Amino acid sequence: MAVKMLHTCIRVKNLEESLKFYKEALGLIETSRKDFPEYKFTLVYLSNEKGGYEIELTYNYDVEKPYELGNGFSHTAIGVENLEEFREKHIELGYKVTDLKGLPGEQPKYYFVTDPDGYQIEVIRL
Repeated sequence: MAVKMLHTCIRVKNLEESLKFYKEALGLIETSRKDFPEYKFTLVYLSNEKGGYEIELTYNYDVEKPYELGNGFSHTAIGVENLEEFREKHIELGYKVTDLKGLPGEQPKYYFVTDPDGYQIEVIRL
């Protein structure tokens, strides 16, 4: 039986701030939006221009405190061709960015950038 990965859902406190991050920092585009005002939540799906796998931003109305990320979830990863250029862009945009990193014995080939809700995105050189 074949399995196709569809999306990852993350809960966000400020939908507009999160949309700005995912569009500006990662170049994702909004693929669809579903508003459910009677149930007080909105779902926004984002992907790259090739489509396929998506990030689902779930915005629950009237959430006052930030979500607790827990200690089980670690990060989401994306791949880019020009790692240093992408990292520099994130720094210029004012996002929290780590140093370039590498696994033990390897050259640096990734870093992390943090979204407005504290979720980490690993950016890996393709």
